[in-house]
Amino acid sequence: MGNPLLAFWFRFLQDDDELPRRMQRWIPLVSSVQASATIFLILRRMRAPLIVLITIFAVSVLGLTLIPGQDGEGNPHRLGFFDAFYFMSYTASTIGFGELPYPFTQEQRLWVTISIYLTVIGWAYAIGSLLALFQGRAFRQARALQQFSHRVARMREPFLLLVGYGRTGELLARSFDAMGRRFVVIDADPDRIDALDLASYHADVPALAADAHNPGHLGVAGLANPQCDGVLALTNDDEANLAVTMTAALLRPELPVIARTISQSIGSRMQAFGSPTVVDPFDRFGDHLRIALRAPATYQLMMWLESGPGAPLPSRGSPPAEGRWVMCGYGRFGRHLTEDLRAEGLDVTIVEPKPLPDVEGVVVGDGFEPAVMKRAGVAEAVGFVAGTDNDTSNLSLIAAARRVNPDLWVAARQNRPTSESLFAVMEVDALLVPTEVVAHEVFAQLATPLLWRFLQEVPALGDRWAAGMLDRMVDHCGQELPLLWKIRFVAEETPTLMAWLASGQARLGDLLRDPDDRDEELPVVALMVLRDGECVPGPADDFVLDCDDELLLCGEAGARRALGMTLVVDATREYVLTGRHVPASWAWRRMAALRHRDEGHRDEGHRDEGHRDEGHRDEDHW
Repeated sequence: MGNPLLAFWFRFLQDDDELPRRMQRWIPLVSSVQASATIFLILRRMRAPLIVLITIFAVSVLGLTLIPGQDGEGNPHRLGFFDAFYFMSYTASTIGFGELPYPFTQEQRLWVTISIYLTVIGWAYAIGSLLALFQGRAFRQARALQQFSHRVARMREPFLLLVGYGRTGELLARSFDAMGRRFVVIDADPDRIDALDLASYHADVPALAADAHNPGHLGVAGLANPQCDGVLALTNDDEANLAVTMTAALLRPELPVIARTISQSIGSRMQAFGSPTVVDPFDRFGDHLRIALRAPATYQLMMWLESGPGAPLPSRGSPPAEGRWVMCGYGRFGRHLTEDLRAEGLDVTIVEPKPLPDVEGVVVGDGFEPAVMKRAGVAEAVGFVAGTDNDTSNLSLIAAARRVNPDLWVAARQNRPTSESLFAVMEVDALLVPTEVVAHEVFAQLATPLLWRFLQEVPALGDRWAAGMLDRMVDHCGQELPLLWKIRFVAEETPTLMAWLASGQARLGDLLRDPDDRDEELPVVALMVLRDGECVPGPADDFVLDCDDELLLCGEAGARRALGMTLVVDATREYVLTGRHVPASWAWRRMAALRHRDEGHRDEGHRDEGHRDEGHRDEDHW
């Protein structure tokens, strides 16, 4: 190791008494030392300029002490080392207090003149070297790493480690920021990190341009931080996502990991390390299309809930569940989707430029050609899929197919974000954007644990139930997806409701009332109640809540704040549940207690007077 001081710290950190812990933290510790080594880089690069300055200063001071001068009476006088050092200090720094303690002789002035020019040259050399250091790539990287590690170390709330800030990472970052969740970003592209610094997020986002393959960078990014709440591997490189999954599983096996991949082999290798959630956008799109074929309203509800806060209500499509489909492009996406369509009992014809000996129903040729379209039976087909990895080809295939059969139900694959406007103009019925599919899937799993459980239950509830839930959500919350949050009825989260819950009369409709006017309902929809591991989807207003229940809600931020007041403020709870107004603050409660006590005293006084009156009447009677 080149730096002896760094080598010393490495040996110092190797404590044999804490070998298991050291082995678990070894990579983060090495990265931390590297992140704090900026000072050593400065000293190494500035070693020669500093030596030149010190040499010039020392020679100048020595010369002043050796050259004789004169005192005020003309007697010989020599400067001491302190006086010479003092004079050269303010002379070399351009302050210039003058000659001391006596005016200099011609020899001394000549030497001072030479020293001044030498120090100017030395300072120019040192300042130039320092500026070159600050502009150098190594210093900027070391400085950025140091600042990044300090910002991560100062985080005192749970955060997610987001590796990859492409389109998927950006969508998730905005959704998490809207929910108030913190996150740390790593991306190999410095331009993306610079773009993140310009983004308008509510909270500070620590970000670093680094290689995700390097476990040390993950350590600096907070993988070993106790506040790290999960790891998201969302880069476009499957090998990098595999490296992130492997590192997280080995260093923090208890952390949840969600990784993106489009390769089945990479997905299998990821599953070998712990139990990460592997998201394959091609496979997910096929699963969603199968749901859309059977239950359009269910598909619409699921897509809306996965889109994140503020997403508009998607249109309810109706893909044809009978007839023949034509698939153009039999790559990874086409293979997945063909298997899903055939699993639904649909006949699929594949159009591919090259022969596929082991695949049935293949028409060899270019899908743009009218003869190939005719042989594939596009004119008689009900569905058409443009699934190549080239957006220009997909757009051309869609245009050619609609020219032959305008009534086709069209699905397409969008590979680049810049093509979004073009596909929007084409009005595709179902569009696969891999980055958005992954973002929606990750959001559904991390937004709140109950949302993912709810989405797993929705397909089994039927299309009619999903349509009714959509109507309720639109009536209460509008056409844009509101916030999603959960409530757990425990003393730490709902301290004011515990006695009410224990009474057995805690109806959900009574809780969801406006604290300002209890006759009005809050614009909130209860999506699900989780009790003892059992899911109750769409609970009605008369549903009786119990302790330890978990409730999944959707509504606007104002409704969430209003409901939060009911959960933690006794006076608000009392008004919402019973309609009685009770004092909220300590002062008002104290005044109310005094008033009740005075009223009690007055009542006792009236009773005493009544007794005395009765006594006088008795005496008069006798």
